[in-house]
Amino acid sequence: MSDQAFDELLAFVEDELSFATSHYNDSYLDRRVSSRIRRTNSDSYAEYFEKLRADPDEQKALLEAMSINVTGFFRNPDVWDGIRDVLQCLTATNETVRVWSAACADGREPYSVSMLAHDDPDIDDSSVWVLGTDISEPALETAREGVYEESRTVDIADQLSFLDDYTDYVERDGRTYRMKPRVRRNIAFERHDLINDDPKTGFDLVICRNLFIYIDNEYKQPMLATIARSIRSRGYLVIGKAETIPPNLKSAFSVRDARLRIYNRDTMETNSLTGDQPESNTGL
Repeated sequence: MSDQAFDELLAFVEDELSFATSHYNDSYLDRRVSSRIRRTNSDSYAEYFEKLRADPDEQKALLEAMSINVTGFFRNPDVWDGIRDVLQCLTATNETVRVWSAACADGREPYSVSMLAHDDPDIDDSSVWVLGTDISEPALETAREGVYEESRTVDIADQLSFLDDYTDYVERDGRTYRMKPRVRRNIAFERHDLINDDPKTGFDLVICRNLFIYIDNEYKQPMLATIARSIRSRGYLVIGKAETIPPNLKSAFSVRDARLRIYNRDTMETNSLTGDQPESNTGL
C-alpha cells in the first residue's frame, strides 16, 4: 500500500503539478517527500497524499522541496580555477561572452561567475554576461535580490575567501551578505526547466553542476542534448565532479579537463544528435 500510495503521489505531482518526477531517482524523490511527511505530521504516504491533493500551499511547499537547491559561492574552488582559465580564453577572443548557469538555485553560482570576472585582471569583465536559470521561483526571487543570510552551518565568508578581498563585490552587515551593483549589473535570472523547455542559443559557456546525479540515466541524454544545442561551436560545458557524460553523448563533447569535468562542444557530432545546423566557429 505504501509503494502504491507513493507511486500515485508521484503521478499526481507529474500530471497535475507539472514536475517531471519520472526523470528523477526514486531515492531522491523519497527523501524530499518524506521530509514533507515529517513537516506536516503525516503518518504515511497515503495520508500525506490526501493532504497534498487538498492543500495548494502544501503543493507549493512540495515543489519547492523537490527543487534541487544545494549551492554555494565558489563551490569546489579547483573547478573555479578551471572556469577562470576558460573565461580568460573566451574574453581574449570574443567581444561578448555569454555564460549560462543552468539549475542555478538561489543564484550564488552566477554571482560567483560575475565576481570572478571582475576580480581577475586577465578577464574582461565588461564582455561577460551571465544568465541564471532554475525551476524554483522562490529560489529565483532570492537570486534577483542578491541578499544571503549566513546560518550556523554555512560560512559565507569562508566560501568567498576564494577571492583576495570579497568586500570589493559584497556588502556585509553581520550575517547578511548583499551583492553590490557592479556584480549584479551583468546578470539576468529567469525560469527554465531543462527537462521540458526548449534549448537556449549562443552560449559560450554553460555551467550545470550537480544536477545529473539526481536524474535517471535514460533522461540525462535529452537534457544534455538540450544543453549541447545551447552552446556555440567549441564552446564549453562544466558539469559536477561526480557526474559523467552518458555514452551516447560522449562524441558530442571533447574533454578539456577530465578531472574538473570541463568539456568542449564538438559541433558536427552534436549536430548529428540534435539536428542542429553547423555554426560559425568561435576560434577557440
